[in-house]
Amino acid sequence: MTTIDELREAVVDGQAKVAVAKVGEGLAEGTEAGTLLRDGLIAGMGQVGQLYEEGEIFVPEMLVAARAMAAALKVLKPYLVEQGVKSNGKVAIGTTQGDLHDIGKNLVAMMLEGSGYEIVDLGVDVPADKFVQAVREGANVVAMSALLTTTMTNMQATIEALRDAGLRDQVRIIVGGAPITKTYADEIGADGYAEDASSAVRLVKEVLAV
Repeated sequence: MTTIDELREAVVDGQAKVAVAKVGEGLAEGTEAGTLLRDGLIAGMGQVGQLYEEGEIFVPEMLVAARAMAAALKVLKPYLVEQGVKSNGKVAIGTTQGDLHDIGKNLVAMMLEGSGYEIVDLGVDVPADKFVQAVREGANVVAMSALLTTTMTNMQATIEALRDAGLRDQVRIIVGGAPITKTYADEIGADGYAEDASSAVRLVKEVLAV
């Protein structure tokens, strides 16, 4: 088994210390940072997403895998910058104004980062103007989540703010969270709806390909 295979397995199994060690080993062997990212971390997170969709693992296991990936990525990042490895896109993510629930948002952010996207994590209770500012600063995608029916209406307010700022055509908007449906996403003019972290990664890839 190669170091990259072991790195991928460590991510899938959620073994953060092993994943960090395998990144170090791979770099010491002369493997390019981009290869470790693509064939190790991204491939591992892809496998995690597939296992989740097949019902083989659940959210806690996904979180542990995402944390292992994040730990390995932290070590890898300076080398990726040095070697000029470009991200797949820049995603501004946050929970809408008034909403303080962040477990789902954090998982989506980690899964996306592990899939090669640059993440701008705006946190919780994010007002529309913060999303607007993130798009002005180059975000290709805005990802919003809400867990409460009382705060989901703020998704529409954010989309309208982006429209008023003349930025709507420059960005793809995806939404998710317990009360959100595809119908609601269509109603407010979002570009897509994801029901979980795994489908959010796939959705970002799809909307950026359009």
